[in-house]
Amino acid sequence: MDIPSALCFSDKDKIGTIQSHDDALVVTLRIGRYDVKRAMVDQGSGAEIMYLDFYKGLSLKPEDLTAYDSPLLSFDGKVVILRGQILLPVQVGLEIVEVDFIVMDAYSPYMAIIGRFWLYALGVVSSTLHQKVKYLSDGQIKEIVGSQSMARQYLVAVILCQPEAESSTSTGRACSN
Repeated sequence: MDIPSALCFSDKDKIGTIQSHDDALVVTLRIGRYDVKRAMVDQGSGAEIMYLDFYKGLSLKPEDLTAYDSPLLSFDGKVVILRGQILLPVQVGLEIVEVDFIVMDAYSPYMAIIGRFWLYALGVVSSTLHQKVKYLSDGQIKEIVGSQSMARQYLVAVILCQPEAESSTSTGRACSN
């Protein structure tokens, strides 16, 4: 049996994508018992994040969380309210990796952000340019194809939910969690 020696991307991997773009890599992953269509793969993130709305949607209770007391900063540089962390399986194909998700109470169009721990544990190579994730399973290269249309919808949602201008009568976001 030929075993692939390298996980790589070529121009063929761009087929089906809109080029040129700067879209996030948004994929569907099985987290816990649910297929999550709004998982962003972020190779720059040192933490796996789950947003509170998704956590509640899993029918998990606050007592299912363990303490997490290290502060995290959001993209806008503000400290984010953390609810705790929880260990859940993330499955892709036949591969399962147990991931410690930090549960945070902040607005996001994504359900979860998958960072370096999952990427490294599974031996994943991701490419936002090609909108794919590739990994080795049973001696074969498998891939997860991202959804550019979802990534673009989420970008619009983020833009529409920017914090309102500071004033004496109005503070906060224009959107709710």
